[in-house]
Order: sequence, then C-alpha cells, then structure tokens
Amino acid sequence: MRSVPSPTQHPRSSKTTSLIPRIHALATLCVTAVLATLTGCGQTATEEVIDASAYQVFKAIRGPLTITVTEDGNVESANNITIKCRIEGGASILEIVEDGAFVEEGQQLLKLDDSQIQDNITAQRISMGKAESAKISAETKVKVAEINVAEYLKMFEKDLKDQESNIVIAEENLRSARNSLEYSERMFQRGYISELELESSQFAVRRSDLELTSAETAKSVMEQYTKQKTLTDLESQVAIAETGLKAELAAYELEMSKLTRLEDQLENCVIMAPNSGMVVYANKASRRGQSIVIEEGTTVRQLQDILWLPDLENMQVKVKAHETVVEQLLVGMRASIVIQGKRLQGEVARISNQSEATNFWQGDIKEYGVIVKIDGAPKDLKPGMTAIVEIRIDSLPDVIKIPLAAVIESNGKHHCFVKTDDGHEKHPVEISLSDASFVAVEGIEEGAPVILNPHEVGLVTKDETGATDSGDEPDRFGEYVEPAANSRRQSSGGGGGRPDMPANGKAYIAKYDTDGDGKVSKEEFKAHPETSERMKSSIDNFWSFMAGDDGFIDEKEADSMLKRQRERGAGGGRGGGRRGGGGR
Repeated sequence: MRSVPSPTQHPRSSKTTSLIPRIHALATLCVTAVLATLTGCGQTATEEVIDASAYQVFKAIRGPLTITVTEDGNVESANNITIKCRIEGGASILEIVEDGAFVEEGQQLLKLDDSQIQDNITAQRISMGKAESAKISAETKVKVAEINVAEYLKMFEKDLKDQESNIVIAEENLRSARNSLEYSERMFQRGYISELELESSQFAVRRSDLELTSAETAKSVMEQYTKQKTLTDLESQVAIAETGLKAELAAYELEMSKLTRLEDQLENCVIMAPNSGMVVYANKASRRGQSIVIEEGTTVRQLQDILWLPDLENMQVKVKAHETVVEQLLVGMRASIVIQGKRLQGEVARISNQSEATNFWQGDIKEYGVIVKIDGAPKDLKPGMTAIVEIRIDSLPDVIKIPLAAVIESNGKHHCFVKTDDGHEKHPVEISLSDASFVAVEGIEEGAPVILNPHEVGLVTKDETGATDSGDEPDRFGEYVEPAANSRRQSSGGGGGRPDMPANGKAYIAKYDTDGDGKVSKEEFKAHPETSERMKSSIDNFWSFMAGDDGFIDEKEADSMLKRQRERGAGGGRGGGRRGGGGR
C-alpha cells in the first residue's frame, strides 16, 4: 500500500511525471531504506480508530499548477582561468594568497616548494658536464678519422709515383740490357767475347724484364686493391666516429632538455597572476569522495587545479539533476534562481550527457550536471555561493488540485477520502501532473473537503487496499519506504520514529539474535520471520555498510543505526517541499 499516487501521463505532456519527487534524498535512499527495515519497520503497525474530529482536511481548489524541478547548486564562472601545478611529481604549497582576494596582473599568487628541484638542477648540471665532455671527445674522433682518410689519399699519390718511377727505371734497364745483349752477340760471333760473357748479357735482359713486370704488378695491386682496402677501412672509422658523435650529441641534448625542463619547473614554482581578478581556491571533491583542500602545506599533484580566476561578469549556476528528471530538462528552459535572498532569472544552457563522479555513499545513484546561465548577473556574485534553482517543466492553467498527502494508490488505481457529516466517503480520482505539494485530479468538485494522510488516521486498512499488514511497499525506485514518513515530509508535521521501532540496540539484538552470541549476522536477519522476501534479496548489497568489519551488527552499531533512523523520521529534511514532479 502506498500513501501517494502513482505517476500518470497528462495529454499535454509526452513524458510521465512522478508524484513523489524526492530527488534531494536519493543520495541516501538505498541506505535509509535498509535502515528502516533493519530497525523494525517490517513489524505490524498498531491500528487505531481516531475520532472524525481529528481529521485534517483540505478543500480542493481550482487554479494553475506549475511543474518545476528545484535543485541546489553553486555559482561559478562560465569562463575561468585555471592555475595548475606544473611541477613533475607535484609539490607542496609554501605561500598562497587568501581565498577571495583581489589581485592585480603580475602579482604573486603562490609559491611552491622548490628545494627538490634545486637539488635536481645541481645533479643535472653535473650530468650535463659529463655529456659535454663525451661530445667533445666524439667530435675529435670524427676529425682524426677524416684526417686519416685525407692523409692516406696523399700518401697513395706518393706511393703511386714511386711505383711509376720503378717501372720507368725497369724499362730503361731492360732497354739497356737488350742493347748490351745485341752488342755481346755481335762480339761473340766475331770471337771477341766468350760464351760465358754472352750468357751474362742474356741473364741481364731476363732480370730487367722481371723487374719491369714486378714494378707494373705492384702498381696494379696498389691501384686495384691496396687503395680500396685501406680507404674502406679508414672511411669506416670515420662512419663509426660519426655514429658515436650522433649518440653523444643525442645524450647531450637529452641532458640539456632535462636541465631546461628543471629550470622551467623552477620558474613555475612562483606563479604570477596572468590578469587582474578575484582568487578562488580549487577546493573540490575527488572521485573517491575525498575533499581536496587548498592551503599552505598542502601537497598538490602535477596538473592539479590550485586556483581559479573567474570572470565575474559571466556567471552561471551548476546543479546536479537526478537521472529520473534529467531527461525532462531541455536547453532553453527558463529557470528562477535564488541566491542569498535575491531572485534572478536564467535559462538552461547545457545538460551533460555523462553522469557526475560518485562516491561510495551515493551507491549507484546517477546525477547529471546542468548549467543554468544567469540573465544579467549582478556584480556582487561570487563563485561558490549556494543557489536554489527552480526549472519550469510544464504547467496546467486551470485544474482541480489537492495535496499529495490526500491521495492513496491501490492496485494501480487512485482514490481519496472526502469528509462528510456522517464520517467520510471514498472517491476514485484520475490524476495527472503534480508538483511538490499538489496533484491535479478529476473526480471531485472544487471545495470538496479531502482528508489528509488517511493512512495515519486509520482510514486505510488491509481489507480496503489489499496491502500487507506492515503498511510498507516498494516505491517507484524499488526500495521500501515508510508511508507515514513520506507523508510527514510533505506536510508540516514532525514526529519521530515508528512506535514499533526497537527502543535501543539491546532490544534490536534481542529481536534478531537467535544463537545468543550478542550480535546479529546477515543470516539471522534474513531468517527472521518478519524480514520480507524483497529485503532478503537486497540486503546483500548493504550489509557490509551496516555491519562492522567482522560482518556482524553488535549492540553499539545497532544503537547508531536506530539513532540515524529516528533522526531521519523526526527531521524529514527539506525533502520534496520544493521539489517538482518531473520524475519519470
């Protein structure tokens, strides 16, 4: 059984609108739902017959009904100059201007710790010296190798001329030997010389011929082989020296770039204002839900935002819309913005297509960033101010409307109770759009006195609705809620926890502790006869949060859990009082 109507679709709207938009409370819906069940909301509520004079009634009224979505957001600049940490590995903040201070262009904004960078620069200069020495040595080797090539080519020319000289000498010796042989032969024929002297002249010719052949061969070998071999070896030495030089030059340039980068980082340790404006610390939550606080002594990582210099003449508000309403928002929708009591106007400028970062406490809840541009933003707006943004979704000009707390859903149909002189009458109604407090209905007349919160005053029974004895059933998000608590958050009443809730942790342990060990296990909770099948299937996802590290709920943890449940029941938060029915 539910104490609120289910969503229906109005003919003018292409989207289904929900009657119970508790977008603000969704971040803790799953956990508080489990708390409600763990603390005994599954027990049978006491039914009391209350006198008709105790009924709270509201007379149905006719008028317009405007559907809005209202969210809290923060004022920010649409055009920020972001000051980031440019130090590799990060650094700690030594000095920083005050948050919110106005600075002039060129004024120092912050100073980061540069001690480590100074040490690194000293070490890098030593490495630079070694690299430069190796570079000079490599350059010398290249020059020596090139000189060796040039030297050899000159020496080859000399050696070649020497061989050519040897050939000329050998040719002359051969010619002389041949002339001497011809003379000896004539003298031998005339008998003037002996045969032995003739043979000596013949031997001189053969020897001169061999010497000429040897000189010519030596020249050929020098030209064809010796030069090529020696020159190839010397040129390879040049290539090796040049390759070594390239490596040393690359190493030198690398060391130089490291030194330049370190010197640049040293300059980045002192950051000056690029222009005049107000300083805003980049305090925000990380994806793990941890707060990032900018202050002196804080260590910031590389490329982390440290400061923002916002454009105060171009302001906007960023809100986070739950996934159940974001599909109904459109760029260009008008919005009313309240900032420190001042009401401004604006319109939706951008809707993110990616959900915002969540943390453990939000569970699977998805929220999307919505940017609302402020029309003619006043100059006294500052980034970080809290804004309440009301975005208009739809409106009906003339309808009969009654409070949400007066409508009951049963088996997919809706009805309300109208007070009569004899008591009350049950009236079926057709519903359409709703805002945070009222729903448009058909089936009753204007001025009809409808009874508020019929569940709490005992008008809704198991026989009438077919509901379970507990009075609990899933809401539109698939978790269990307390109808009475929901009604309290829509009305002006307060109230504490349920009367059937265990009084303290000791009573809770006594209820669920079946093995008498003084603590409750997940199995004991699931085995309890009052635990519903739905909670048995969903408790696995939340037990680790409710229980301690040992997987059990002890008396102390139960006391804490009951306290949170009572606070939730008593306070009710701001709930849906300003929320619009834009849900799906």
